[in-house]
Amino acid sequence: MALRCLKMLVMDIAALLLVCGAIFSIATLQSNLSRTERRIARVERKLDLVLDHLGLHEELPRGDEIAGLLREGRKVQAIKVYREVTGAGLVEAKEAVERMA
Repeated sequence: MALRCLKMLVMDIAALLLVCGAIFSIATLQSNLSRTERRIARVERKLDLVLDHLGLHEELPRGDEIAGLLREGRKVQAIKVYREVTGAGLVEAKEAVERMA
């Protein structure tokens, strides 16, 4: 009986350690992803500055459609289309569409 309880305790501790290790791994991965996302955002901002300095502008697919939606006062739909085209997040898409208006 005592041996059985000891085996169960060892298994429970092993499971707990496994779960803690998984949580730690996920937290580390999330931190690395967050850091990478910030670095990518910085590079994108720098690239935008270079493009602006050179007078180059990125052609936005379906840009005419987005502009038309803005003219019609359909800002929310324009943001949705912008997000579909670019894969941007909601805040980024909203800011970009507002700059287009």
